[in-house]
Amino acid sequence: MDRHLPDEPYGRLGLKVGSRHAGSAAEIAAAVRDGRRSTVDVVDAAVARALASQSEINAFTFIDVDGARRRAEQIDRLLADGVDVGPLAGVPVAVKDLIDQAGVPNTKGGSFPPTVPARSAPVVERLEAAGAVIIGRTGLHEFAFGYTSENEWFGPVRNPWDPALSPGGSSGGSGAAVAAGVVPVAIGTDTGGSVRVPAALCGVVGLKVSHGRVPLRGVYPLAASLDTVGPLTRTVEDAATVFRVIAGDDPEDPWSTPRPVEPPAGPVPLGGLRVGVPMAWMDVPTAAAVTTAFDRALEALAGAGAVVSRLAAPELALDDAARTGAFVEVASVHRDRYLADPGRYGAAVASRIAEAIVTPADALVGAIRWRAGARHALERIFAHVDVLVTPTVGATRKLIGVDDIDVDGVAVFHRTVLASYAAPINGVGLPALALPLPGDADVPPASLQLIGPMLAETRVLQVAAAMERAGIVVVGEPPLWFGNGERR
Repeated sequence: MDRHLPDEPYGRLGLKVGSRHAGSAAEIAAAVRDGRRSTVDVVDAAVARALASQSEINAFTFIDVDGARRRAEQIDRLLADGVDVGPLAGVPVAVKDLIDQAGVPNTKGGSFPPTVPARSAPVVERLEAAGAVIIGRTGLHEFAFGYTSENEWFGPVRNPWDPALSPGGSSGGSGAAVAAGVVPVAIGTDTGGSVRVPAALCGVVGLKVSHGRVPLRGVYPLAASLDTVGPLTRTVEDAATVFRVIAGDDPEDPWSTPRPVEPPAGPVPLGGLRVGVPMAWMDVPTAAAVTTAFDRALEALAGAGAVVSRLAAPELALDDAARTGAFVEVASVHRDRYLADPGRYGAAVASRIAEAIVTPADALVGAIRWRAGARHALERIFAHVDVLVTPTVGATRKLIGVDDIDVDGVAVFHRTVLASYAAPINGVGLPALALPLPGDADVPPASLQLIGPMLAETRVLQVAAAMERAGIVVVGEPPLWFGNGERR
């Protein structure tokens, strides 16, 4: 497999790993705009970090050394001419390798010949219009159809908290690159948790937007009625900034929602906030450490004046059709190619596609019925609460090469542990944010999932910002940390 990575070590490419902290996107953009740093300096340092981290984390399928430098030089010229290049001025960004980027190979994490699109996806166009510099493309679970990013063609992406662990999937490279301090922002896709699961396992912030809020044009589909595109970041502020950049209507995309994006807003007071815990989604194998961290977060919210309620909401309980309906869509994407050349798929993904192909259409009908009932139930629930909360995943340690996760001495299949809290949210289309909770050093922390009403990303981000400011949400530095310019 051609990995599209530079052959030369970063030192021989004339790049130096800078001594300064990578910083948040907000800090980088402010420094670039006021002239304290050049975009070339920022981008060269990010590219060097990406190259230096690759042997240990394997977060990238392609690092665009030359293209990133050209783009950085262009931004510096515009700034010198007095042009406002946007809110992400000079910010290095990594993009999941199934999103079209003009002139750059799109592998989708598979073994088939990559496509080289002539046109970028709107999410890429909007990032670049806001001043961002895309430095590379991140590894993923093959065709985004899985939760581990253990890719048979590109090798497994590894977790910066422990390289023996999976970073989650399918946007595992994006989560690992942000967690390790390589870039402050990476873009992933989320069909059943593929932004939030890596955010949870890597201890960063991950935003799943409302379905239709960010255009899907130019994004290779898994199940388009569930697919979303969103950022992984190290701060809630950065997630909010990137969301405002990439969200908005696209008339060329039939899934796009023609509703204006809410204006930016600061943190909301936690006092009086109405928080609901949907008990129908809480019957999931969950490690004691995750339950303890989640309960402490609820206690902290209550201590700050929030009103926390546990909601029965039996209408939200999933059935088998709700779990398998997406397979009908997956089959429509992959059937012809799989039947023509099944050996070009990795064994794990091939078995799931074979299952999808024989899944009856009635499963999708049943899933549509469940989605409608759950959405309507949630409309009623959100008349009485402001946000919902659950854990993001049941446990945060998934060993690479091992199908089961140890949940307090019980072996549980990894998809059950990693998907059960996250996947229902895609079915109802709501926005949700994965947020890391305080934990022990050198151990992947637990993660809280904050859920809002449809198209209410601003509300979710406001609440998250308040939780971050109160110390309920904490992003740490893992043992494999490159943000200071060198392997820690």
